[in-house]
Amino acid sequence: MKIALLSGKGGTGKTLLSVNLAATSADSYYIDCDVEEPNGHLFFKPESIETETVSVRIPEINQSLCNGCRKCVDFCRFNALAYIKNKIILFDEICHSCGGCSIVCPTKAIIEKDRAIGKIQSGISEEVHVITGILNTGEESGVNIIKSMLNKRICDRKPVFIDCPPGSSCSLMESIKDADYCILIAEPTAFGAHNLNMIYKLVNLYKKPFSVIINKSIEGANPSEAFCKKNNIKIIEKIPFDIGLGKINSDGLVAVRENSKYRDYFNDLLGKIMQEVL
Repeated sequence: MKIALLSGKGGTGKTLLSVNLAATSADSYYIDCDVEEPNGHLFFKPESIETETVSVRIPEINQSLCNGCRKCVDFCRFNALAYIKNKIILFDEICHSCGGCSIVCPTKAIIEKDRAIGKIQSGISEEVHVITGILNTGEESGVNIIKSMLNKRICDRKPVFIDCPPGSSCSLMESIKDADYCILIAEPTAFGAHNLNMIYKLVNLYKKPFSVIINKSIEGANPSEAFCKKNNIKIIEKIPFDIGLGKINSDGLVAVRENSKYRDYFNDLLGKIMQEVL
């Protein structure tokens, strides 16, 4: 059972929730798909870490075989190839690794080679399997790293918590594509409601079952709650603003492992989520 936790912006509490829910579940998987700035491993501090490189295939041009027909340039919809001064130029940062240019080349001047874009680290923290994607600095997209993580062999009988990247980009869409259920995390502000609307539209586009958790909830006006009521969206929990929880989190600790109060709280929350999922 794959449960994705997502939000329209950073700082809403995706990592706080996914880390503590995975720790509460014990024998579970935590997958950090926020590959541009992964931080779940800072809380779990996994051991027995194994690292694998993630590469993409990009064109390699043999200029001596190129006849200047420009078929590869005309084919590429991402403008990753240009024909300048009788020579094919590759802009590998914007290449989407589709392989089409090598297929349309009539002289077989284009072959493909591997280019590393990042890595995946897998380790264990108590009974939680921690899988972290790390995108190399300067790379444009982490979609292939996310795809590789989610395609790893995972026991179907164990719960999987996917800590998604913020926003509504291609990386987020890849993160939730195979999820069985989505938890939308929102803050009780006008800005939070605006970003909740973005991911609400996205999960509807993918026809994913979902519900909402409002984090750092306080008394008074709550635009995110109002948005949910207006759109008939179920709120399964309003987590109150809690300085003690915030301090444990800012110290890089897993709250359910530090305090029985939070262990009981997240255990109850997990039960509510599983009722929705099942």
